[in-house]
Amino acid sequence: MDLLLDAHTFIWFINGDGSLPDKVIAKIKNIENQCFLSIASIWEIAIKMKLNKLHLKSDFNNITDFCIENEIEILPIDFEHIQQLNNLDFHHRYPFDRLIVAQSIVEKLTVLTKDESFHLYKVKCFW
Repeated sequence: MDLLLDAHTFIWFINGDGSLPDKVIAKIKNIENQCFLSIASIWEIAIKMKLNKLHLKSDFNNITDFCIENEIEILPIDFEHIQQLNNLDFHHRYPFDRLIVAQSIVEKLTVLTKDESFHLYKVKCFW
């Protein structure tokens, strides 16, 4: 299964947060699943850290190393993602989440998220 981690999923995973269910951790760690993290999520994390609204147990600069160690591929933003974003209904106005929805549609990825608003779109979600 190809998985796209929502920002909070990645944050809880990197921080070892107990809020992340074991079934989600198992999906991320299963080597049969290809995991992705949107560059938009990294951008969101950087903004929240700068505003002191988020703390990572690891230094921000170690995100890339953490992704490599855990076989999580960073998904860039392509023009096709923005085209899909432009076609989305406004069920959700949060720009980072809307981009993740668009990327998951284009790339045919299942989103690992607790956010119920993702279900308003035609995307596969797990959690």
